[in-house]
Amino acid sequence: MVDDEELYRRALERILARVGHVVSTARDASEALSAVSSQTVDLVLADVRMPGLSGLELIRQIHDLEPDLPCIVITGYGSPEHSVEALRAGAFWYLEKPFDQANLDVVRRLVEQAIEHGRLKAENRLLQSQLRSRYRFENIVGQSAALRQVLEQVEKVADTDSTVLITGESGTGKELIARALHFNSRRADRMFVTVNCGAIPEELLESELFGHVKGAFTNAVAHREGRFSVANGGTIFLDEIGDMSPTLQVKLLRVLQDRTFEPVGSSRTVRVNVRVLAATNQDLELAIREKRFREDLFYRLNVIPIETPSLRERRDDIPLLVQHFFEAMRREKGRAVESISPDALRLLCAYDWPGNVRQLENVVEQICVLCSEREVRVEDLPPQLRGPKEPVPVGAPRVSDQGIAFNDVVERIQRDLIAQALDLTHGNKNRAAQLLGLNRTTLLEKMKKMNLG
Repeated sequence: MVDDEELYRRALERILARVGHVVSTARDASEALSAVSSQTVDLVLADVRMPGLSGLELIRQIHDLEPDLPCIVITGYGSPEHSVEALRAGAFWYLEKPFDQANLDVVRRLVEQAIEHGRLKAENRLLQSQLRSRYRFENIVGQSAALRQVLEQVEKVADTDSTVLITGESGTGKELIARALHFNSRRADRMFVTVNCGAIPEELLESELFGHVKGAFTNAVAHREGRFSVANGGTIFLDEIGDMSPTLQVKLLRVLQDRTFEPVGSSRTVRVNVRVLAATNQDLELAIREKRFREDLFYRLNVIPIETPSLRERRDDIPLLVQHFFEAMRREKGRAVESISPDALRLLCAYDWPGNVRQLENVVEQICVLCSEREVRVEDLPPQLRGPKEPVPVGAPRVSDQGIAFNDVVERIQRDLIAQALDLTHGNKNRAAQLLGLNRTTLLEKMKKMNLG
């Protein structure tokens, strides 16, 4: 509490002490700066007019020292101009003298709100710092030439605003690369917003991206901000961009061209400053030829192309990844597994990993949960990893001189293969699509056409 008038200084000290706060007092800015630098302070209340530095100049200096420390300005000369000036100086809010009985509750509530605001800012700054540390390039696990080449490319473009298209198979870490791009850029202190374009129904995705106004459609009972607005100043990551409908592709193209859009049901144009990262496991050039993806949007997205290597292309990284996942399991779930036998590791390195790093992580978790020893042996591995299986013979139908109903036979074979994959994965469509070498959307279309649940 900083005030050159002892009467007000002591009065406010008593008010706050009664509700449990420990209050230090200072007569001027010099004493206040000394207190802030020598002890932990949650809030500063400063009078505007004091000998030497004014309260507003004190707040500016405090924010240079402690950016997250909230300050409340106290003035006996309340006016709109003074209030605006205080907020511009960085004050959380302002209070007007005198403090009579009628506004004591207001003072207490404002103090509590300011302290909570400062705590949240500090926590957010710490979280951002931890995230930046976590996604530093040296913390991404792997030393293979394929991965190092990708990381060198990421390092070159991270601190630019260029749009990046990240391609690669499912489970190769496309979102990890996107986060590394964001948290190693000058936008790292702002929002990183993820949108899975394949997981949100088409009729809801436009509202999710651009927001809507009240009454724009049924159940639009209130205004809602879209993900592009939330990401303003930061980065938006559009995952599974290949699943976006042609209608939304047109609207996204406009955002990429001039960074403007209209919320659903509104004629108001919203301008945003946002970096766009996109990812897909689809062949977009094939999608363009099949008229499923706009060519002009592809070139807008593909300014900086980055392809994440499959785990088959970076087998040298498998031992490092296995050890990394072992350590993560010990930290998160207290599992006792510490090492893996050379024979078991050799099998892991020889396996093709259709689900890539994500599949490897899941297998390591399964091993850690089920293994009762500190070392993983061959017999602890899932059956499909212990060695190649004999292929299941498929008897192709014979073509007679009477001919054959080709489409019916193909559909019957497809139906049988899809049913087998769903049975093996206990109905997990993502995994079933991986086993069949299909895109998830393609599998869903085939299931719908064949009336498969």
